Amino acid sequence: MKIKSAEFEVSAPDLRACPTWALPEFAFIGRSNVGKSSLINLLTERRELAKVSDTPGKTKLINFFVINGAWSLVDLPGYGYAEIGKQRRLEFAEAVADFLAGRRNLRGVFVLIDSRLPPQPIDLEFLRWLEGCTVPYALIFTKADKQSAAKTEAGIRTFKTALTAWRTEPPVIFVSSVKTRAGRSDILAHIALKLGTRTGG
Repeated sequence: MKIKSAEFEVSAPDLRACPTWALPEFAFIGRSNVGKSSLINLLTERRELAKVSDTPGKTKLINFFVINGAWSLVDLPGYGYAEIGKQRRLEFAEAVADFLAGRRNLRGVFVLIDSRLPPQPIDLEFLRWLEGCTVPYALIFTKADKQSAAKTEAGIRTFKTALTAWRTEPPVIFVSSVKTRAGRSDILAHIALKLGTRTGG
C-alpha cells in the first residue's frame, strides 16, 4: 500500500464526539512511551503527523487521521500514563474502552509492545480485556533496532507464552523499528488485506 495522503481530521474526547462517517478505521494503542507516535509517522511517512514527545501520556484525545481519503488511522491515548490525576485517568480509560467496544467501523487494533521488556502486567491486562471485544487485534513489537534480533525473537516467544493463559493461538505479530523502517510494509500490507485493496495501490 502506498500512502499518497495523510491528513489530521479531528480529536475527540469520547465516543460520542467521534466522526460520524463510514470510513474503515484502524486504531493504534500501547503503553505510554512505547513509540506509537513515531510509528504512525513512519507508516504515513509524515514526520510530524503525530506529535512525538518524551513525556508519557502526551496523547490525551482520540485522534483521527484520514489516509488516502479511504480509511482512518486512529491514535488512541496510551495506557499507564504516570503524571495524570486519577479522575482524568479514569476518563481516558473509559473513552478508550467505549471506543474499542462500541465503534462499529473499527476494522482492527494494533497494540504496541516494547520489544526490550519482559511481558508487562499492564500490557497483559489490557490484552485480556481486549479479548472480550469483537474487534480483531495484532501486536507490534517496537524498538527492535535497540537490541539483537535474537533477543527480540526470544522476547516475543516469552510474550506469546504469557498469552496462552487465555488464547490458544497467538494474534498476528509484527516487529518494527522506526530507525530501520522494519515492519512498515508488513503492517500496511495487513491493513490493505483488511480493506480488500491491492498492496501496491
